[in-house]
Amino acid sequence: MSTVRANHPLSRIEYQVMWNRLISVVEEQAQTLVRTAFGTATREAGDLSAGVYDTKGRMLAQAVTGTPGHVNSMAASVGYVLEKVPLKTMSDGDAYIVNDPWQGTGHLNDIVIVTPTFRRGTAVGLFACTLHVVDIGGRGIIGEAKQVYEEGIYIPITKIVDKGVMNDWLIDIIKANVREPIQVIGDIYSEIASNEVGGKRLVAMMDEFGLEHLDDLAKHVLDHSREASLEAINRLPHGTYHNSMMVDGINGVPMELKAKLTIGPTGIDVDFAGSAGVVQLGINVPLCYTEAYTSFGVKCIVAPHVPNNWASLATIRVTAPEGCILNAKHPLPVAGRSIIGQMLPDVVFGCLQQAIPDGVPAEGTSCLWNIRLMGGIGRVEGDAAKLMKATAYSVTGFHSGGTGARPKLDGLSATAFPSGVRNVPVEITETIAPVLFWSKEYRQDSGGAGEFRGGLGQVVEIETAEEMPFTISSSYDRVVFPPRGRLGGLNGATGKIEAVHANKQLPPKASSSIPVGERLRVSMPGGGGYGDPHKRPAQRVADDVERGLVSKQSAREHYGVALMADGTVDEAETARLRTKVAAE
Repeated sequence: MSTVRANHPLSRIEYQVMWNRLISVVEEQAQTLVRTAFGTATREAGDLSAGVYDTKGRMLAQAVTGTPGHVNSMAASVGYVLEKVPLKTMSDGDAYIVNDPWQGTGHLNDIVIVTPTFRRGTAVGLFACTLHVVDIGGRGIIGEAKQVYEEGIYIPITKIVDKGVMNDWLIDIIKANVREPIQVIGDIYSEIASNEVGGKRLVAMMDEFGLEHLDDLAKHVLDHSREASLEAINRLPHGTYHNSMMVDGINGVPMELKAKLTIGPTGIDVDFAGSAGVVQLGINVPLCYTEAYTSFGVKCIVAPHVPNNWASLATIRVTAPEGCILNAKHPLPVAGRSIIGQMLPDVVFGCLQQAIPDGVPAEGTSCLWNIRLMGGIGRVEGDAAKLMKATAYSVTGFHSGGTGARPKLDGLSATAFPSGVRNVPVEITETIAPVLFWSKEYRQDSGGAGEFRGGLGQVVEIETAEEMPFTISSSYDRVVFPPRGRLGGLNGATGKIEAVHANKQLPPKASSSIPVGERLRVSMPGGGGYGDPHKRPAQRVADDVERGLVSKQSAREHYGVALMADGTVDEAETARLRTKVAAE
């Protein structure tokens, strides 16, 4: 019998204590995944999600550690599992696996594990987690795949653990279809362990608080989350707002993303009708991923302090017509769905800025600029006999450009938003692959000028560390269309990828071989600026120049700040420059 007394003055406090405890349970679940994972995406970058669900498949709490693309789309995965395998047919010690892009997190590289938790022989809830594996077979993130079948091994909802016994047949099938079997299988075992830890901690919590079930706690969590979300939404002016954004697209053909955002008494509706259509390259986005990043973008501005769960997410409703790139259907290729999907917070920010004129940041790089490197036979162009002697590897270093400047604050440099993943230290990549990083530094002048400066991108230079070529599989945007500034702030710099010695630009969405002796340079975009650059205090501009973030030329041309030879502000010349611009 629960110790929580209905309508008692202490009941609300007791429920809050248990809610906080639930969040600590899922955070321990996530940290177990981080500490036991084999792949750098999880271990170093934190590209994962973890959450606890009630017996109806509704997410009650998520770990702070994780990405919105994983968490918000994983929120639906448990429902799909329960549709196929009712909870009453599950047993203690079971676990289920799925990487179906339309039932998981949008592409095959993300594997979801769902595990029921039992207490005294009765199922009391479920845990789910997701991580990104380094390789899932197929043609890679951006290859020549025309269908999802070519992008890797496709795992429908399947029992991977049966009453504590591993399904070794399934493990063998996965191992036989991926290039890095040790990392991939190790990551799957880590997920199973993560959910097991979460389940043990949940049972211990229920024992401590005398809970026979989670129904009452779930009702408290979900009711209060919904109420808090609607309260925040209804503080905004009701109405319909529109925004559009151009993205690079493919083969020189740009794409437009359009959003109509409607704020009303029951929540926020976002409709992407009018956006570009699907393409025969893996940048298509399943609707679950569109929902994930759209709802995250809305929550960042409207209700950032309301916990993320089934009820708070339900107040944000997302639609996109079939055939739209944001509602790609099976069997379209979707491996690089993050390239477009991670732009969606910026798209909805443009809508929300009309409702909250001074409360929305400028656009940022948004999509990740991960450095995916490969070596060995079949992964690099060249003589097959020679490449047989090369080190075979596939490694992903998570890296980011700059974020958009915020109202009252500069943007963040080399920081992933909206994904929230961390940059992978170059030393880690050098340890597991025969490559050498010659440099990794902020990209001067890449942040858009403004009263608040956009965050800087970074420049990375890489060369092979053995007498063998290597390949970079690039999946980049913001090469043609820059992150836009806001309220007078200037655009951030676009990105580019180059072969340094050949003085040649490489395609941003393709695989490119880097020969021995050549050096690869990846220059990442910067975030847009916010507000009039001439309102930025001159001393702050001088400080940026001293730190190497802004050049003297940019200080003069974009900020109207003149500097002396010793780096101090030339007050008279600065006043002249700014007065001249104001007069014009």
